[in-house]
Amino acid sequence: MPRKTDASNPADWIFIAESDLGAIDSLVRQELGYAMCRSKLAEVLEKTLKAELIRLGWPLEKTHELAKLGQELQARGSDLAALVRPLCMAFAQSYFVSRYPGFDLEDADWPDLRQKLSEITALLATVKARLPVKHATPPP
Repeated sequence: MPRKTDASNPADWIFIAESDLGAIDSLVRQELGYAMCRSKLAEVLEKTLKAELIRLGWPLEKTHELAKLGQELQARGSDLAALVRPLCMAFAQSYFVSRYPGFDLEDADWPDLRQKLSEITALLATVKARLPVKHATPPP
């Protein structure tokens, strides 16, 4: 039976982000698909930021702009704002660069990507730990 998710439930954002993170981690360990890994890692960052913002009462806005999400955290006085700022800057264009032609592709920097993966994994764990014990939307 399909699992129904709820866009207003931060735990559902975390659930999807964790699923993506597992695949990214596997590919990064094998050093496969650098551009795709960066793009998907940017999406995990986006989902993690949205989870935290929704937890703080932010009305969901459909955006992929990491800088804007980081600014929303800062506007709400989040202790995570300073931590996510460099990640938002690092991944600001990643969502689009590997999906559409017309951008300059970066040379693969696997050590840097592994470091960013570690930072985003820790951020996700921090946000998840802030959620109520019952995390995900139960199946119908």
